[in-house]
Amino acid sequence: MIDFLKETARAMVAPGKGILAIDESTGTCNKRFEKLGIPQTEAMRRAYREVLLTAPGLAHYVSGAILYDETIRQNDRAGQPFVDSMAAQGILPGIKVDTGTVTLAGTVNEKITEGLDGLRGRIDAYVKLGARFAKWRAVFTIGAHLPSAKAMAANAHALARYTAICQGAGLVPIVEPELLMDGTHSIEQSANATIGVLSRVFIELAEQGVALDAMVLKPSMVIAGESAPRQAKVAEVAAATLRVLTETVPAGVAGIAFLSGGQSNELATAHLDAMNRHSGYRTPWPVTFSYGRALQQPALEKWRGEAAAVTAAQALLIHRARMNSLASRGQYSADLESDAVTA
Repeated sequence: MIDFLKETARAMVAPGKGILAIDESTGTCNKRFEKLGIPQTEAMRRAYREVLLTAPGLAHYVSGAILYDETIRQNDRAGQPFVDSMAAQGILPGIKVDTGTVTLAGTVNEKITEGLDGLRGRIDAYVKLGARFAKWRAVFTIGAHLPSAKAMAANAHALARYTAICQGAGLVPIVEPELLMDGTHSIEQSANATIGVLSRVFIELAEQGVALDAMVLKPSMVIAGESAPRQAKVAEVAAATLRVLTETVPAGVAGIAFLSGGQSNELATAHLDAMNRHSGYRTPWPVTFSYGRALQQPALEKWRGEAAAVTAAQALLIHRARMNSLASRGQYSADLESDAVTA
């Protein structure tokens, strides 16, 4: 089984490809729909996921897509399960397996991710449905004395337990420790916090005996808080992120697939491109993307639930996927953004 997992992990970070994250919970998806006047129904959520997953040419730029529990059980309009149509295109089906966050006891609003109880049974069911990989997200706040040692330890342990369970049950785990952009912290504070989190995560992964070459890391980029008085330049973000990763991430990890974390679409692409162009660091792993809103948002705003807008919405998704594919090779240019479909 381990060889199969390693092969899957390599495919997830294949050259020029990244991962589409469409695993928003029902509540989150409904909030986005509400802002755009889209009916908040199961039928409309299914239709929206179909717009994304059937975009012509998506498999040229996307190796896999992370689904939500509702989506992995749904069919396209022809009655074919989404996981089957994805597999036919060469897109690996993934699944979000955590059950969300709650306040960590003994902290001031720091979070712990839940979902370990019954996880093996849920994973077994997802494997039968066709899933090839999974995702678990832990969130950390940056601030004065934050994240706390307690939050880092608790979330890193949960991530490691999840990772070991996934590998034992036949899924490649995506390990996602997200340091939130909220706040006024500097890029230096972000770097220090990220070092602390990632160091603890890999200590716990080692304790659980996980196979690093059968997992994918989905980290945050090292950036200043969104309310910071000084925002770091693209080159600074690339250098700081690569420095932190080379100091903390073992060479054996199959690949790095960044989250966008609330960055604007084009900025997330520019940061990824700068990392793949940077001459100061030779990374031992592929560096690519696993974006949600930074891939989807233009398509969602164009679609708005209208069947007549499907083709234009899909073209916008493909444009963003192509831009990030180029960035994962260090071949992106902002001039290429003029290729975006605006009709």
